[in-house]
Amino acid sequence: MVSGVLDIESETALAAPAAALAAVLRPGDTIALSGDLGAGKTTLARAMLRALGWAGDVPSPTYTLVQPYDLEAFPVWHVDLYRLEDPHEAEALGLFETEAALLIEWPERLGARLPADALRLHLAGSGDAPRHLTWTAPKAWEGRWPPLPPR
Repeated sequence: MVSGVLDIESETALAAPAAALAAVLRPGDTIALSGDLGAGKTTLARAMLRALGWAGDVPSPTYTLVQPYDLEAFPVWHVDLYRLEDPHEAEALGLFETEAALLIEWPERLGARLPADALRLHLAGSGDAPRHLTWTAPKAWEGRWPPLPPR
């Protein structure tokens, strides 16, 4: 596993790491997005979907729990588990049967059910304050995340 931190000057600057993630995302990947309310999890997911070519609305899945996007390359599900009270409630969502790439907000609600090969991202900071994006990248993400520095 590889871990690290990236300092991001503002919420709008999340577009750059989102584009880097979108460029290496594959069907069946899971990205776990954790952080406090207002840290930028939904903003990062929206920016990833935009970078993947989605031009329509990107509503927060807080109440629907799963918002599917049928992109040209492969499907992506934006998932918000904030309202889950028990990890077993995730069974009904189909998260463990899909080949879609998953962008999961509040992944800690899954407990031990979060796939071991998930890229774990944590956002800290809110409002106008700078953000800190920390990650733990398992072997499945080797060579894809973190992005290589520009030459």
